[in-house]
Parts: sequence; C-alpha cells; structure tokens
Amino acid sequence: MTTQSKILTDKVKQAPAQPGVYIFKNRDEKILYVGKAKNIRNRVKSYFQKGHDQSAKNRLLVKNISDVDFIITDNEVEALILENNLIKKNKPYYNIDLKDDKTFPYIRITKEDYPLIYVTRKIEKDGSKYIGPFTQAQILRQVLRTLQEIFKIRSCRYSLNDKNVRQKKYALCLDYHIHRCDGPCQGLVSKAEYRKIIEQATYFLKGHSDILIREMTLEMKAHADSRNFEQAKEVRDKLVILKKFVGNIQKVETLDWADRDIIALARDEDLATIVVFIVRSGKVINRQIFNYSKLLYDTDEEIFESFLEDYYLGNDDFPGEVIIPSGMGELTGLKNYFLHREQKVDLVIPQKGNKKKLLGMVQRNARLHLDEIKLDRLKKRLDYVPHNVTTLQKDLHMEHPPHRMECFDISNIQGSDPVASMVCFLDGSAKKSEYRIFKIRSRQTPDDFAMIREAVFRRYKRVKDEQTSMPDLIIVDGGKGQLSAAYGALEELELTSIPIISLAKRLEEVFLPGFSEAQNIARTSSSIKLLQQIRDEAHRFAVTHHRKQRKKRTLTSELTTIPGIGEQRRIQLLKYFGSLKKIKEADLEAIKSVPGLPENIAVDIYNHFN
Repeated sequence: MTTQSKILTDKVKQAPAQPGVYIFKNRDEKILYVGKAKNIRNRVKSYFQKGHDQSAKNRLLVKNISDVDFIITDNEVEALILENNLIKKNKPYYNIDLKDDKTFPYIRITKEDYPLIYVTRKIEKDGSKYIGPFTQAQILRQVLRTLQEIFKIRSCRYSLNDKNVRQKKYALCLDYHIHRCDGPCQGLVSKAEYRKIIEQATYFLKGHSDILIREMTLEMKAHADSRNFEQAKEVRDKLVILKKFVGNIQKVETLDWADRDIIALARDEDLATIVVFIVRSGKVINRQIFNYSKLLYDTDEEIFESFLEDYYLGNDDFPGEVIIPSGMGELTGLKNYFLHREQKVDLVIPQKGNKKKLLGMVQRNARLHLDEIKLDRLKKRLDYVPHNVTTLQKDLHMEHPPHRMECFDISNIQGSDPVASMVCFLDGSAKKSEYRIFKIRSRQTPDDFAMIREAVFRRYKRVKDEQTSMPDLIIVDGGKGQLSAAYGALEELELTSIPIISLAKRLEEVFLPGFSEAQNIARTSSSIKLLQQIRDEAHRFAVTHHRKQRKKRTLTSELTTIPGIGEQRRIQLLKYFGSLKKIKEADLEAIKSVPGLPENIAVDIYNHFN
C-alpha cells in the first residue's frame, strides 16, 4: 500500500458520523466529486467496500480518488444547500452538470420600498423573489408584454426610499408621460398603492390569473358604481388584455383548482429531456423543457434527483404538490428542503385517475422533445462538412462538397511487382474499410500511365456494374500525363461527369482535365493540405503492398532457383519445415528426412544455403 492510499484509508476511517458534505479529490488536488450525506462516514465508506454494487461512473471515480475532505453541517438540508453551491462553484467532473449549456432566465421581483420587476439570469440571495426559470423565449416575451400593458411598474433603476421620494430627488421620466408609470419617484403614488400593483403582478406571474381577474372585476364595478367611468374603463381594458393572455397561454385545464408541477424524464443513452408542466389554479400555465447531454454514466434516478434539487433550490414559487414518475428514488433531501422552507409540498406518484393521465401527457411530451433532439443531432451530423472540404470545393469551383474522395497511386521498381492503391476519404477522414489494391496485369514495364489507366478503369467498371457509391472527386498522384490516362479510362466508361484532378509532387500543383496550366491554389490553403494528406496515404498504402508482393516473390523464387526444385517440391518443403528460414537453418540430415526427396537434391539444398 502506498503512503497516499494509506492516508486516504485513514481519513475514510476517521470520517465524521454526522450530516454534511464530502469532497473527493485527485492527486493534483482537483475536486472530482461533491456529495451530501446524513452520515458522512457510512456514505464515504460505501464507495470503497469490496463487493459493493457500484455504477460504472462510481467505479471510474474511485480509481481516481487520492484525497477526501469533509464539511459538517447541522442537518441534511444545510448539506443539500452546501452541496448545490459547491457543485455550481467547482463544477466537479463526476457530478451531474444539469446546466444545458446556458443559464435560464428568471423574473426577479426586488426587495425595495418600490420594487422593480425585470428578467435576470443571476440569482442573488438578497430577499428578492424569483419566478421561473423560463426555457421558452416566446412564453417569456408574452408574459413581459402583458405585464407592461396591465401594470404600471417603474423601469428606472433609482434607489427609491422614503427619503428620496420626499425630497423628489429624481425627475419624472418618459414612462410617466406615456402612462406606463404612476411616478413613485415623485410620490405621485403611495407606497401602499404601489405595493398593491406589485401584489397583483405577482399573482399574474405565478399563474393565479383567476384571482386577479376576480379582484379587477370587483374594482371595475366599484369604479362604475362611484361613477368613476374613466377609471372603470382603464380597468376594463386591462381585463381584456389579461383574459386574452389567459386564453392564449392557459390551454389545458385539469379537474380541480390545485397548484402543482408535473415532471417527467425521457432518456436515451447520453441524452435526457426533462419536461415540467406548471399547473396553477387547475390550469396549465407554462411548460418548461430542459435538455441535457453527456450523461452516459448517470442513472435516471441520479439525473432526476439532481434536477429537482437544482430546480427548487433556485425557485420561490412552490406548488402544493409535485407529480413525479415512479422509480426515481426517495428524494429525502428535497423533502427535507421543503420542510426547511416551511412549504407544504407533497411528492405524488400517481397510480391511476386524472393525475396518472396528466403525468402520461407530460411523459409523451418529454419523449417527443427527446426524439426531436436526436433527429436534429443526426441531421447536423449528416449535414456537417469540415472546413477543409468546403475550402476544397471552393478552390476547385465544384458545385457540391466532395464528401467522398478516392485517390490512386502506383508503386513498382522498374516495372516489377506493380500495384495500384486506391484510398477513400469521407468528409476529410480516412475510410480504411474502403481501401483497395490492384495488382497490375497489363504491363510489367515501367509505364505509370498505362497502370493508372488500368486501375481507374477496373475500379469504376466494378462500381458501375455493382451500382455502388461513386466518388464526388477522383484524385490521381502525378501530373498531366497521369491525369490524361485516368480521364481516358473514365471516357471509356462514360463517367466523365465525375470530377477528377491530379496532384503533382514537385510543386504540389493541381491539374484539371482540359486545362494546360495548374490551378491557382495557394500552397497554404487547407484544401492543398487535405489533398497532400490523401495523396500521401495512397502512396503509403501502395508502397506497403508493393513491398509485400516483392518479398513474397523473392521468398518464392529463392527455392525454385535450386536445380530439381519445382513448384510442387517448393510447397512440400515449406509445409514440412514451416518457413524458408527453418529450411536455411536445417542440417543435412533434417533435409534428407523430407519424405520423397532424393538425396542428391537434399545435398544441393543444403549446399545452396551453406
């Protein structure tokens, strides 16, 4: 046992048996994981117990742990809040990061004498109230537009306390003159009246529009009875806007007047979608959608619990109940948090009836959105074209990007053992399963032009006959002569519509059929570098197979040069000894022992190698 592992073992044994947070670190003191526990010692020990059933993520985590720290709290709720803050601050690798690559906006109601209401992405613990998060920009815009039309809430960021208002420190702004503000900065509206406006706006933002509509209807009638017809008309106009908003947003009604959140999870490998339907006064007033990725090693229970804790720790709008699917764990930490906040929130797992149907609707929505994400992912992957491929398209003035490129090269020594290679690149990456080698049949003299023509002809005759994928671009290693030979093969096959170029080694010049001069492409262009990479890979592949061919021929011919050794005897000797090397190393008696081999030939074989 190393000193480091002994220290870790001792720290685990001495862990406090109290509520709190444990922090796992690697050898570089980097935080790997932050967790909470009712009993830190028992929880931390469970990670290192042999035979303990652990997830794949936890097994990877334990392998990298070199140190552990503890922070004791008074209770589980404090541990939950501390864990949440530490995760947000340090972003440990093994914690589930449910941030969806962005911070969602909230509506903030400030804690002031004359509160402000505005959108923010930053939550501050200063007594302000927060409503949200809003995942759909369209819904948020509608809410804010309606809020501005109905309620005269100040937009200035002045500090309006009693002293500043009495002294009339700030001048009236444009909002007052266009009737969007009642002028609290000048004391033209009392604190109590302004507070009533904020209270009504809060009802609206929290989805309790029915309460607001009843209050405003009574207010309108009171003004009418007092013959304050102008004020009654103003309230009536606000009611029209409010009812229109309710009609547009609150589409679904449940069978009671309850406030509840209905939450469902859809999961597929590393992707997850969580949908929250927000029901207030029996109406679905909003739908929040949260999409996450990189969750391959996390269980559904872990994802769901982390989401709920993160969602409600940053929220001030608590419903009477939260409807969740079965099999998502005990959620003890969240239950304790609700009690700590003195909020009576029931976590309900419906088994039948209307609540079960509502949960089913939310689950179908979650699955629908997850399927949309998978389709978008697939489409992006199919539509994605690397930069160097699009640059090549531009440099060669091609109509479409060359997704599939095939390149030919010849390897031989003075015409002996000639082979042609064909390598394939898809979207700029080698596709080795599509590589091909052609043993040249037509010539044994050093005629690269004829060899290229044969390889190109054989390749695309077969592709044409079998109706497999044609390339978007053919590349030939060489100059104008090799290009002309390859183009002749395409003409014979009536495939001249396939773009073809050659890349000359000397100056890395690109030639096209019908052009005597090389194309004007900068040598620093990423397209030239891509062509070089493809050409070099074709050259490597050709040379590798040429060497194999030559070595095989050399080994084969060395035995047949001995008088009396023909093809059948060569095969017999190789089968008996297993390799040419063992024949070379064999003594005379061993060679004589080969069945059916005349003694004089055995002596000739031994003398040849010795």
